[in-house]
Amino acid sequence: MVGVLNVTPDSFSDGGVHEAPADAIDAGCRMADQGADAIDVGGESTRPGSQPVPPEEQIRRTRAVIAGLAQRFGNEGPAISIDTRSATVADAALDAGASVINDVSALRHDPDMAPLAASRRAGVILMHMKGTPADMQNKPTYRDVVAEIMDFLGQRIERATDAGIARERIIVDPGIGFGKTTAHNLEIFRRINEFRALGVPVLVGPSRKRFIGEVLGIADPLDRLAGTTAAVAACVLAGVECVRVHDVRACRQVAVLCAAIRRGPSPAEF
Repeated sequence: MVGVLNVTPDSFSDGGVHEAPADAIDAGCRMADQGADAIDVGGESTRPGSQPVPPEEQIRRTRAVIAGLAQRFGNEGPAISIDTRSATVADAALDAGASVINDVSALRHDPDMAPLAASRRAGVILMHMKGTPADMQNKPTYRDVVAEIMDFLGQRIERATDAGIARERIIVDPGIGFGKTTAHNLEIFRRINEFRALGVPVLVGPSRKRFIGEVLGIADPLDRLAGTTAAVAACVLAGVECVRVHDVRACRQVAVLCAAIRRGPSPAEF
């Protein structure tokens, strides 16, 4: 379970909520208490139509938060990841206490990112995105959305390992909402178990996203918790290893129960 901690003024559902470092650190600690295994800190919104944020500003937004979380967690708390496409930002975050790089461009945006991740022995999350955040929702089309994403992610895994990133440090993300229509997103969920054939852990980030609002007729992202938990349940029942969510407490309960249903209880458990 990965908790989303955006320290941005313009993210689609929580922009401006955690701009003050102290507030963000407290929020990250609450997610840890609610069962998050990792906290993903982001200083650049990648919502549809968003524009790039300079690395210096991303560092200003994220470094103190990551350092504060690392100090509060010590060696026993959740891992900390940095949500960025910039190697400069990732390097500063790793210095501050992060151990994972969540790159929505799958190491394509910045040529220095793969060598950095390899040299720093960081974990990496490789996400599929069609286009860039600024244009990714401009009529995205696929012949077979799942096959094309799997082919892309397979190539990015190969690129990462060729750069010296150990395979056991790689996670893939099909990129729900990143260059996909609602129909594409639903097809990904119907076939989400296919991504496990890539041989690395799969992460899915459905939290509060537009496809939930379009299916359920809910305009406000903050009102999409029930839909988010349904998507989490679908992922866990299909064997997906990680989900990235804003509402850790509720989603953790759903994930734990669905995992128990999927594996079946041992006689000694209950």
